[in-house]
Amino acid sequence: MSTHRYGDYSRDVSGWFLGMTGAQLALVTLAGLPALLALNAQAWSLFVLWLPVWAVLAAVLLVPVRGRAAGRWLADLILHAIGVLTGWAAFGSRAAAGTADDLAEADLPGVLAGIRTHDGPPFGHLVDRPVIVQDTAARTWAAVARITHPGIGLAEPGERDRMGAGLAGLCELAARTELVDLLAVHVRTVPDDGAERATWERAHVRGDAPAVATEVNALLGAMLTPAAVRTEAFLTVVAGEGRIARATKEAGGGVDGRARVLHGVMAEVEAALRGPVGCTAVTWLDSAALAAAVRTGFAPGDRGQLVAADLAVAAGARVATGVPMAGAGPTAARAEVRHYAHDAWASVTDTILLPDSGALLGALAPVLVPTTAGERRCLTVFLAPLPLERATRLVGREEMSATTGNELRARMGFRQRARQRRDTERIGAAEEKLATGRALVRLAAAACVTVPASWPVAEHGRRLSASVRAAGFVPLRLDLAQDAGFAAAAIPLGVGLPNRRGRR
Repeated sequence: MSTHRYGDYSRDVSGWFLGMTGAQLALVTLAGLPALLALNAQAWSLFVLWLPVWAVLAAVLLVPVRGRAAGRWLADLILHAIGVLTGWAAFGSRAAAGTADDLAEADLPGVLAGIRTHDGPPFGHLVDRPVIVQDTAARTWAAVARITHPGIGLAEPGERDRMGAGLAGLCELAARTELVDLLAVHVRTVPDDGAERATWERAHVRGDAPAVATEVNALLGAMLTPAAVRTEAFLTVVAGEGRIARATKEAGGGVDGRARVLHGVMAEVEAALRGPVGCTAVTWLDSAALAAAVRTGFAPGDRGQLVAADLAVAAGARVATGVPMAGAGPTAARAEVRHYAHDAWASVTDTILLPDSGALLGALAPVLVPTTAGERRCLTVFLAPLPLERATRLVGREEMSATTGNELRARMGFRQRARQRRDTERIGAAEEKLATGRALVRLAAAACVTVPASWPVAEHGRRLSASVRAAGFVPLRLDLAQDAGFAAAAIPLGVGLPNRRGRR
């Protein structure tokens, strides 16, 4: 195990004054205005009566309860109830209803509804045509790659550290391009369906094989295949419209112009992946491959049929293969309070909060280990490199907030606690690294477990949280936002978590 512990991170949002954001400070001040007016008018009874009200309002606005303030919980609960009553929380595909006019047009639920896909111009020496993913709601453009990595389980500590440095270099490269909004690393552990094994057995079976050998082979397949898993990894490169608009005009405009801009970024990212990061294969997905990846994200059990059809065509059979983009999503989906139901499956998503003590490279591996046969685990890590000017501004604001808080505590006679000292040291270290040319990266992670809908999904959600805690991290269930969490954790389209900044 690598001995390098990564802990140079700080809170994502630091308030302007004593940890409060500008909106929170304004609301708390407004709530306390009647008390100040009563104090100025020496209306002592009104002042005493309003103080508890002020304290309750401040607690509702400021005190976090499982990642959200009480006021935010109330607003989200009201919005979820409205969605259930109006039918917005339920989804039915156009393909299932028989109203899909264009089978190449994506039809996805929830936050994925704005996804559109385009076949880009030829890319690379093999003249492939990677699909360009457009998110009309977030105004972003993305490309998805399937990556193969040998893993770090058997790597020496020095090699692990080099891979970690390679990942940091990839983030710095993305920041220097000033075109990349987000890098999303998506990993799945999928139950093995045995499709490849069954095809190989049919091709290599011998009629004169001993009966005992045939029986033993069938018994081993029946016992081991349900317990086996496959690992899939994807990398999604997301570029915002605001960042690539100027370069797009120079590249000819339109979808092809945006694709050419992305091609340049993709080439740089691929070089970094094959080099310092240590990937052995990087394949940018075309429309058919992306549709299959999205479909197996929503329905893990469909992978066996898709693979069996591809293998049959390779053997000379004439059968239909793949899945159209219009059929890549679920036929029906419903967002519940604590889980997400899609077709015959149910999923629970947790966000992952970083521990104060830091983490080792590869520490999240237990999150991807299924606790029972047939369980699918997904993990997505979002890396958002910030431009140098914005990073410097954020670190300066954090330093100002920390300095103001320390001085106020010192004047009030409170001693500085260990966590506050560590936060101040981390801010100073971040400023030093920015001065040497390093990049500031906004980090988020989400983990998802998917099981058949007939299974006790709440129990498997509890096991996922236990796996996160066993890895040394803090799980936070995305209550009332399980559909958005599932899209972020299980579908490699570059759609991130809801834009609400939490603890880290």
